[in-house]
Amino acid sequence: MSTYVMLSTLSESGRKVLRGRPGWIRKVNADVQRMGARVVAQYAVLGPYDFVTIIEAPDNATISRVSVELGARGGVAGMTMAAIPLDEFISRLERGTHRRGERKRK
Repeated sequence: MSTYVMLSTLSESGRKVLRGRPGWIRKVNADVQRMGARVVAQYAVLGPYDFVTIIEAPDNATISRVSVELGARGGVAGMTMAAIPLDEFISRLERGTHRRGERKRK
């Protein structure tokens, strides 16, 4: 499973639905699960985005489908980015640096 961060902004219609039915967000999260992904965490935020959602999905194709499906509903516009856990990121960088150093010594 890979981790993705989805930054989303509600449309005018999305704000109206949310105001009338706050539990609507949980239904959307259940829909994400039916599409083959899983909402790991979700935060309502202040600023240019309304929500930050951490999602796990098996691959880019699955998260792309989730993004397209949610956007097509018209209630939300979003940006989805792949996320690498910090320890894994550092480890990959260190392995890359180590390998380059070995090549130079040969």
